[in-house]
Amino acid sequence: MAFPYLQQPSFLLASLKADSLNKPFPQWCQDLVKVIEDFPAKELHAIFPWLVESIFGSLDGVLIGWNLRCLQGRVNPVEYSIAMEFLDPGGPMMKLVYKLQAEDYKFDFPVSYLPGPVKASIQERILPDSPLYHNKVQFPPTGGLGLNLSLNPFEYYIFFFALSLITQKPLPVSLHVRTSDCAYFILVDRYLSWFLPTEGSVPPPLCSSPGGASPTPAPRTPAMSFASYGLHHISLLKRHISHQTSVNADPASHEIWRSETLLQVFVEMWLHHYSLEMYQKMQSPHAKESFTPSKEHVLVVRLLLKHLHVFANSLKPEQASPSTHSHATSPLEEFKRAAVPRFVQQKLYLFLQHCFGHWPLDASFRAVLEMWLSYLQPWRYAPEKQAQSGDSQPRCVSEKWAPFVQENLLVYTKLFVGFLNRALRTDLVSPKNALMVFRVAKVFAQPNLAEMIQKGEQLFLEPELVIPHRQHRVFTVPTVTGSFLSPWPPAVTDASFKVKSHVYSLEGQDCKYTPMFGPEVRALVLRLAQLISQAKQTAKSISDQCAESPAGRSFLSWLGFCTTDPNGYYPANDLDEVGQDSVRKTDEYLEKALEYLRQIFRLSDAQLAQLTLSLGTTQDENGKKQLPDCIVGEDGLILTPLGRYQIINGLRKFEIEYQGDSELQPIRSYESASLVRALFRLSSAINRRFAGQMVALCSRNDFLGSFCRYHLIEPVLANRHLLSPVGRRQAASHARGPRLSLRFLGSYRTLLSLLLAFFVASMFCIRPLPCTLLLILGYLLYAMAMTLLTEQGKLHQP
Repeated sequence: MAFPYLQQPSFLLASLKADSLNKPFPQWCQDLVKVIEDFPAKELHAIFPWLVESIFGSLDGVLIGWNLRCLQGRVNPVEYSIAMEFLDPGGPMMKLVYKLQAEDYKFDFPVSYLPGPVKASIQERILPDSPLYHNKVQFPPTGGLGLNLSLNPFEYYIFFFALSLITQKPLPVSLHVRTSDCAYFILVDRYLSWFLPTEGSVPPPLCSSPGGASPTPAPRTPAMSFASYGLHHISLLKRHISHQTSVNADPASHEIWRSETLLQVFVEMWLHHYSLEMYQKMQSPHAKESFTPSKEHVLVVRLLLKHLHVFANSLKPEQASPSTHSHATSPLEEFKRAAVPRFVQQKLYLFLQHCFGHWPLDASFRAVLEMWLSYLQPWRYAPEKQAQSGDSQPRCVSEKWAPFVQENLLVYTKLFVGFLNRALRTDLVSPKNALMVFRVAKVFAQPNLAEMIQKGEQLFLEPELVIPHRQHRVFTVPTVTGSFLSPWPPAVTDASFKVKSHVYSLEGQDCKYTPMFGPEVRALVLRLAQLISQAKQTAKSISDQCAESPAGRSFLSWLGFCTTDPNGYYPANDLDEVGQDSVRKTDEYLEKALEYLRQIFRLSDAQLAQLTLSLGTTQDENGKKQLPDCIVGEDGLILTPLGRYQIINGLRKFEIEYQGDSELQPIRSYESASLVRALFRLSSAINRRFAGQMVALCSRNDFLGSFCRYHLIEPVLANRHLLSPVGRRQAASHARGPRLSLRFLGSYRTLLSLLLAFFVASMFCIRPLPCTLLLILGYLLYAMAMTLLTEQGKLHQP
């Protein structure tokens, strides 16, 4: 498609908008590719904001654009392949971005759609610490609607791409979409692989036409060194003035400006939703959540962390240590070393801390868990990892990772305590919850990891008097350097100071640190070990109970007419869906998790045996579980905290049964409501009409009296287990006389049994009336036998 007669960009925009509504998606994309190739940047400048919004949706979530979060190759193969080719890092859309970038165009982005802490900071005239926002804030003119950021085309495109994950409405629960198969997830993976290369350098921007000018990055501003982040705020006016000089002071940094921008935007849009001040407020149980991430959001963040580990671990051995750093190091190598600590560490910790404290107590937490464990194990993404892939035994974590563990100490220790608190409140009988406990225990049980964590804690708890002048160093504000990728400050060889700086920067100078290997956490681990032992026995009981019941129960149960015990012992969970295999997996996960915890915290076998005995999980002679843990009070049993936990998690339960008038109990699912009500009215009328005769018959001492008592009198209420003292008083004042009950005829099981009896009789040429008489005769014989047995049993009672 070409428009040689169109000279004004507005006509081009109007034509493309009309084509987007009238033409099929493949044809429209082909026209877009032609437009990008044929038209100059001056005309493409006008369509760029509309095109970006058409692809990624509007920032308010009203327009969904191409709906990349739901677009899958196996569902819509044509649209998927076209979209992926168009948005590829080397595709037509990026060509458009670089074409506009070469002309230094700017686009306004509203500050109101930025993450909460960034938006609040800019609105208070305080520039955020990230260099991403330096010299980009545009103050509104008189009567203006709001603040805007002035972004170059690449920044504008990546801002929209990253925010589309947040601003778009959550996927409906009924729509089962696998995130890893979606176009958005795969595009994130491609962009990260392209702009964070492990080998070589970042591919240069593609020229829009042969011999065309290569796009250059927008002027970049110098940034403060990472050590100063979060320690102070500078007025927006002062910061703006302080960054007017030394623009593009380091020409070599042009090599990676797109990689730097991409990472900063992803981290800011996906992780920077909680500031340190907000994090401290969120510790209060009355604080309201400002932002709730979705499972899809967490999965994308995990993908980012895995790419960052691979990117950082691709450093050459001679350049991996800051001590060997020299000015000859390329900006890309410098960026590999600086990416995680400068950009990700603080924001990721706050993001994880919020998820651990506010995520629902269900199996969806697995996504957060795996994201956390991926960050904790950078050695999994090191080049030497391939050499050990064939080894079944877990290899020892090398000492070269000790600095990473120490500089991320809180991510290991405090979040581990947070996971313990979550695990203590979940049902460990569920295989999904048991798997999460197993995964965490397995990761922390890797050889030498616990020792490195313990060493880091010792460095942090080292007395301050040993290292003089350290307090002064913590509060020192570094000066502004000339370029963002300026050389690292002189290497701090004091490992203790590094650990203290990490903890104090995240938790404050007056934080109260709880050691992971201290007595408080050890008590939580012992309590978790108790619950694991309890859950193992509960899973075994479920397995035994399932084994005892017939495979199909009965033909009536298969038809759905079998009664469901409302007083059943175990609640419905995912064990009911997968059966015996799941029970075996649960037992295996819990057994291995217990062994890993024993290794990590050096628990003795005697301690574990004592915990199992003290938990009171023994069974009585009938093989049934005991009552929940409780004490005897004046009015009956009183639950203890352990008993409440056992009931909430379905570990134990009181045997509760209906003890009111059997005629007035709720209509069951296996009964016909209309038939039960009609039979109740009929039996009530008969009981009122013949009440005197029934009493007289039941008062006789002969066989007829026993026969009538067997059918007309309910079992004595005193023989029931009345658990409530109020129930005992009510039962004493409600003695019921003889009465006829026809409710059993309203049961589907009874009706189906009668139908089957008539069907079998018809096969033997027995008509309905003779069949009815035979059934009545058979029941009379059965009732007479039961009457004799009941009377004989009463005679032998003491």
